[in-house]
Amino acid sequence: MEQKRHYKGLTDQQVVESRKIHGENILTPPKKESLWLLFLEKFTDPIIVILLIALLLSIGVSCHEFFAGHGTLSVFFEPVGILIAVLLATIVGFLFELSANRKFEVLNKVNDDTLVKVIRNDNIFEITKQQVVVGDIVILEAGEELPADGELLEAVSMQINESTLTGEPVCRKTVNAADFDAEATYPSNHVMKGTTVVDGHGIMCVLKVGDATEYGKVYEGAQIDSGVETPLNKQLDKLAALITKASYAIAVMIVAGRLIWFFADNLGASAGSEGNVWLLFGSFLLQTVMIAVTVIVVAVPEGLPMSVTLSLALSMKRMLSTNNLVRKMHACETMGAATVICTDKTGTLTQNQMKVWDHDFCDLKDCIDIIYEGIAVNSTAYLDYSNPNKIKVLGNPTEGALLLWLNEQGINYLHLREEAEVIEQLTFSTERKYMATVVHSPILGKNILYIKGAPEIVMELCKHPFRQENSSPQANEDWKAPMHHKLLEYQNKAMRTLGFACKILDDDSSLSLAAPLSQDIDAGFLGVVAISDPVRTEAPEAVKTCLSAGIAVKIVTGDTSATAKEIGRQIGLWDSNEPDNHHINGNDFAAMPDDELLKRVLDIKIMSRARPMDKQRLVQLLQQKNQVVAVTGDGTNDAPALNAAQVGLSMGDGTSVAKEASDITILDNSFSSISRAVMWGRSLYQNIQRFILFQMTINVAACIIVLIGAFLGAESPLTVTQMLWVNLIMDTFAALALASLPPNAKVMLDKPRKTTDHIITPAMVKQIIGVGLFFVVLLFALLQYFKHADIQTLNDFSIADLGRSFLNFEAGNGLSAYELSLFFTIFVMLQFWNMFNAKAFMTGKSAFAILHRCRGFLAIAAVILLGQWLIVTFGGSMFNVVPLRPSDWGIVIGITSFVMWTGEIFRQIEKFFAKKFAD
Repeated sequence: MEQKRHYKGLTDQQVVESRKIHGENILTPPKKESLWLLFLEKFTDPIIVILLIALLLSIGVSCHEFFAGHGTLSVFFEPVGILIAVLLATIVGFLFELSANRKFEVLNKVNDDTLVKVIRNDNIFEITKQQVVVGDIVILEAGEELPADGELLEAVSMQINESTLTGEPVCRKTVNAADFDAEATYPSNHVMKGTTVVDGHGIMCVLKVGDATEYGKVYEGAQIDSGVETPLNKQLDKLAALITKASYAIAVMIVAGRLIWFFADNLGASAGSEGNVWLLFGSFLLQTVMIAVTVIVVAVPEGLPMSVTLSLALSMKRMLSTNNLVRKMHACETMGAATVICTDKTGTLTQNQMKVWDHDFCDLKDCIDIIYEGIAVNSTAYLDYSNPNKIKVLGNPTEGALLLWLNEQGINYLHLREEAEVIEQLTFSTERKYMATVVHSPILGKNILYIKGAPEIVMELCKHPFRQENSSPQANEDWKAPMHHKLLEYQNKAMRTLGFACKILDDDSSLSLAAPLSQDIDAGFLGVVAISDPVRTEAPEAVKTCLSAGIAVKIVTGDTSATAKEIGRQIGLWDSNEPDNHHINGNDFAAMPDDELLKRVLDIKIMSRARPMDKQRLVQLLQQKNQVVAVTGDGTNDAPALNAAQVGLSMGDGTSVAKEASDITILDNSFSSISRAVMWGRSLYQNIQRFILFQMTINVAACIIVLIGAFLGAESPLTVTQMLWVNLIMDTFAALALASLPPNAKVMLDKPRKTTDHIITPAMVKQIIGVGLFFVVLLFALLQYFKHADIQTLNDFSIADLGRSFLNFEAGNGLSAYELSLFFTIFVMLQFWNMFNAKAFMTGKSAFAILHRCRGFLAIAAVILLGQWLIVTFGGSMFNVVPLRPSDWGIVIGITSFVMWTGEIFRQIEKFFAKKFAD
C-alpha cells in the first residue's frame, strides 16, 4: 500500500515495556463458580430457609419421641418428608439452570492466534493478535478484524462494521477532520477491537489492548453479576416472613395458654405434692413445646418451593411453543412484572435487512433494462440463496438492498453481471462518495459507464436526465428541482439515498476512471432510490400492546437520532410534538452525572448513538427508580445490558454472546413474542397466587385444628404421613394443575404490579381465612360426631346427631380406624374441590369456563383423586387407614363438592353485581 509517511514502529525493548505497563492483548476469563456453590445457592430461597428450620425442629421432636420410647421409627417420616421436599425443590431448580453455568464462555473464545501485520523495528511482519501491544503500528486491510482499539494514521475508503459494539453494520472512517461525523458513536478516526474492515485500507496506532478496549469493557460488563433480586423472590421473602411470624405467634399462644391452663388447674396443690406438681409441670412443658413445634412445622407449606419450581419449569416448556426459549426459570414470571422494555432497533424492531423502500427513476420506463444492468454490474455485493425463506446479503448492506430489489422484480443479477464484460471499475470511497464501472453491455452492444453514489455528487456529474440516443439533450437545471424535493422527503424519513447515472461511450472514447469524473463526461441522470431497514410488520401492534399494558418502551440504538426517531414514529412511540427531554444522544448521556439522569431517565423514549455501557447504565438507573427492566438485544454490544436487566431477551439469530447473557431467547426475533412473554409471565404469577391461595387454606385449617387440639388435650386425627401426602404429593400435583392453566390475554389490560406488593392480596386473605375457618368448623363438628357415634357407613349419618355432638366435650367412644379413614378422605376432598375455586380465582368466570382448554388441569385432578383412592385402599398401617366402602366414596365425593358449588354461587353473585354497577 502507498504510505504517506514513514513508520518505524516499536523496538523490541519498547514492546516489552508496553506489555509490562498496559498488559497483554487478552480478555481476562471470568472466575467460574463451582457446581456445588451453584447448588448451595438454591438453599438461600426464603421458603427453603423456613423449611430447613422446620426440618431441624422436626428432627428434634422425632428424636425425643423415639428415644423417650413414645414412638417407633415411623416418627421420622415427617423430617424425612421435609428433607425430600427441600431436596426436590433445590435439585429440580439446579438442574433446570445448569446450562446457565457457562457464563459468556463464547465471548472468550476469540481466536488470538490470528495473524496481523505490524510495523516494528522499521520492518513489516506478522504477529498474533495476542502479541499486539499499545503503541504498535498495525496495517489494516479489507476483511480483517481489528485486534485492538486504536487511532487511524491513514485511511483510504475505509468502512468499518461496528455491529459488535453499536449494532450498526457500516461506519465510514477517515483521518480528514473536515469529514468527521459529530454524531458518531466512536470518533471517525478511531477503530475498535472486534470490529471488521468492510472496505478500504489504512494504518492505525494501538491505544488500548485486552480488558481496556471497548470490547473488553463489554466483556467485563457481561461477567458482572448484577445481583438484582427478582420481584417474585422479593414477594416470597415477604411471604416467608409472614409465615414465620404467624407460626411463631401461634406457637407462643399455645405455650402461654397451656401454661396458664396448667397453673390454674394446679394452683391449689398441697405443699406435700409440690414435688409431683413440678415433675408434672416438666412433662407438661415438654409436651407443650412439642405441640408448638408441630404447629410451626404444620404452618410451613412444604410443597410451596417444589410447586413454584415446577410451575416455572412447566412454563419454560410451554413458552417454547410461542417462540420464547427460556434459559433461566425466574425469567418466566419476572417478564410479567416488567415495567420498562429497553429495545434495540436493528433486528428487533426492524428486519435487519436493508431494502429499497422507494425509487424514482425519472419515468424512464424505456430504459429499465439499462437500470437493471447498472445495478447488477456496478456493485461488489452478492446474494446467498441457500435459505429460500431469507436471502442473505454478502457484502455491503446498501448494495445488497439493490440486488434484493432486482430479485423482487424477478431479475437474476448474476446473469446480468456475467453477461456484461467489466472493462474498468472504481470501487466506492468515502472521499469520492461514488462508485463507477465501465462494462461492455450486451443490451446495446456498446461500452457503458455506470455511476452510483451520493445523489448530490452524482447529480453534479450530470447536465441532464439520461437518454438512449447518442445526441445529448440541451442542458438545463429544471430536472433537478423535483429530485431535490424527493431527496428531502426521503431524508426526512431517515432513509439512505443513492443516485444513479450512466453514459453510453463511443467506440473511440478515451474515458479513464483513473482521473476524477466531472460534468464534462456528459452523463445522464437515471434517478434515485431510498433504502431503509424496514420495521417488522408486527412491531407497531406489539409495541401498542405493551404500552396499553402499562409498560414503557425505550429505543436504545447506535444509529443516528433521525433514524431512531423515524423508527419510533413508525411503531407509534414518537411523534413530532415530543418534548426534547424524551430523546438523548449517547455522548450527552455519558457526560451527565447519575443524579441528573435520575431526574429524567423515566421520560427518555429514545437514546441514539448509544455505546454498549450506556445501555447498561440506563438499565441500572431505571432499576434505581424501582423499575423492573427487560432488555432486548442481538449483538455482543448488548451483553452487559442483557446481564444487568431483571430479564434479558436475546434474538434467535443474535450472537452467541448475547444469547449466553440473556434469560430468554426470542426464536423468531419478533417483538410480538416479547409481548406474549409478558402475558405468560403475568398469567404465571396469577397461577402461583392461586396455588398459594389453595395451599395456605390447607395450612390455616391444619394449624387451627392443632391449636384446638392443644387446648382440648386431643391428638390430631391426621397422622404425619397423611399430612405429608397432602403437603408434598397432593399440593405438588395441584401446583401442576394450576400451572397448566392457559394464559389469559386479559392480563394485558392491567398495569404492572408493584414490587412492593405482597403476593397475598387482601382478596386472598379474605378467602384463605374465610374458607379455612369454615373447614375448621366443619371438620371439628365431624370429629365430635365421630367420637360419639359408631359409624360403619355414611348411610347411617344423622344431621340431628351431628348438631347434638358439636359442643359435647365428653370423651365419647373415641375414633375407629374406619372413622379416621373417613375423616382423612373428607379432609382431602374438601381441599380437592377447593382447587377448582382456586382455578377460578381472579378470573371473574366460572370454574367450568374454558375446561376444554384445561385438559392438563382435569388430568392432574383425576390423578389426585386416584392417588387418594390408592392410599386409602392400600395404605394400611403406614397411612393409618382402612379401605372405604364404594358407597361411602360416592357420598364423600358428592357431599364435599358443595365447596365448589358454593364458590360458584358466590362467583355468579359477584358477576351479577359487577355487571349491574358497570351498567
